[in-house]
Amino acid sequence: MDKKKLLIIAGPTAVGKTDTSIELARRLNGEIISADSMQIYKYMDIGTAKPAPEEMKGVPHHLIDIIDPDQEYSVAVFQKEARKLITEINHKHRLPIVVGGTGLYVNSIIYDMDFTSTVSNWDLRNQLQEEALEYGNEYIHNKLKAIDPQAAERIHKNNVKRVIRAIEVFNESGDSIGDFHKDVKFNNEYDLVLIGLTRDRQELYERVNQRVDIMMNNGLIEEVKSLIDLGYSEDLVAFKGLGYKEIISHLKGEYSLIEAIEILKRDTRRYAKRQLTWFKRLEKMKWYNLSEYTSNEKLIDNIMEYVEGHFDIL
Repeated sequence: MDKKKLLIIAGPTAVGKTDTSIELARRLNGEIISADSMQIYKYMDIGTAKPAPEEMKGVPHHLIDIIDPDQEYSVAVFQKEARKLITEINHKHRLPIVVGGTGLYVNSIIYDMDFTSTVSNWDLRNQLQEEALEYGNEYIHNKLKAIDPQAAERIHKNNVKRVIRAIEVFNESGDSIGDFHKDVKFNNEYDLVLIGLTRDRQELYERVNQRVDIMMNNGLIEEVKSLIDLGYSEDLVAFKGLGYKEIISHLKGEYSLIEAIEILKRDTRRYAKRQLTWFKRLEKMKWYNLSEYTSNEKLIDNIMEYVEGHFDIL
């Protein structure tokens, strides 16, 4: 059976994935599947840098605006929905283009990660989250160390989400949570091209700062207020994302507006650095440094040449 064609474009926030991917999709008869864990939420447009309809230039986009802010979503759900879309788009003789910066979402497509046997205990998870807040990260990490020392050795105490997940898996199944690097294999279902976008560090950071300023000018504070007015709780997972938690803290009087903006810029720069570290580990990634291109057209031409060289029928 022929492998399904798939192009993935990944990179840090503010690098230029949206413009680049839309232009490539127009030239390659493609459809875009968003791999962004924040753009899935309705009503959260400004803080997630969601592309406006006019920016999409007629290119179909998927997995954007699909759930309300108080609905649950997971990487397992993303993987299922994205793989279904990849198959459907291939059947239409179009090219699926997965675009985003959420590393785990991208990995769930690239690697053969099986979530079907995943066990969950929401009561335990919520209890552990409360304990982490009350007693600190080390308290929860020590709980894991007592039942699964090997997992505790692998998982840093400050990675609270994964520490809790490891306790949950052990509690429900008696098994140790898997070591990602040992347990997953490359997904051979796809004829895959991986494109990584980067920029010189200082230029990327300046773009992050500019993006935050644009969000503020476009009404990020008003967007957060409107979500709260709609009755959405500030404790939702959706509000833990960059841009939302800082503004909520400002509205509660914890920071001045200037402080909230500076914290948001700082934390977004740090996030961009972590994203680059994550994606640099992908062996088959072809990297393009956008700082080296004087025109977007030249960049697109170079990527097109690489992609068409791989997908010989395009």
